[in-house]
Amino acid sequence: MAPVASLIGSVILAYVIGSFPTSFILTRMLKGIDIRQVGSQNAGATNVLRTVGKVPALITLVVDILKGIFVVTVVTNFFYSFHIDLDFDFYKGLMGLAVVCGHIWSVFLKFRGGKAVATTLGVAIALTPLALIPSAIIWALVFYLTNFVSLASVMALLLFPAVACILKYPFYIVLFSVAICSLSIYKHGENIKRLVRGQENKTYIFKPKS
Repeated sequence: MAPVASLIGSVILAYVIGSFPTSFILTRMLKGIDIRQVGSQNAGATNVLRTVGKVPALITLVVDILKGIFVVTVVTNFFYSFHIDLDFDFYKGLMGLAVVCGHIWSVFLKFRGGKAVATTLGVAIALTPLALIPSAIIWALVFYLTNFVSLASVMALLLFPAVACILKYPFYIVLFSVAICSLSIYKHGENIKRLVRGQENKTYIFKPKS
């Protein structure tokens, strides 16, 4: 396989894997509904939790995380062996970006996917596991105190590239971390507006709704 063909093919494959619509398939199978037409209308684990239940939401979360891990590790290593003429860190970052773009703009859902927080988490586990720890702590703390998944996610996404930089991860890894997190924050635009207006929905997991 020619290096250029390997590069193009691998990026397309990463995008297609990212496009796999976990939440859509589960909610369609279990409830016969389109996840994009109910609740927050977002094709993600949080909306599955609110509209279908904890187990389907957990499955959605795990599968979407695994998409990111699988692409950045297995798919990337396989195709890079075909002598792709790119810096390996750059290539891993590019593949991470491709799988996240696939989740956000799923080819199977007419380019209307989710916010890619779980898939970004999977990419982060594979690319920058140490930088993930402070971000995960911030996410858990903000969510525990506020019950806003969106606020917790945005705070963690903002922190993550900064931590990766502080920990001196390679330049390309930090660069793609910024790009990937920026995309997911952009997809939270409506959530941010609702937070400012005091209209954002809360999600109760750690403590009962009062």
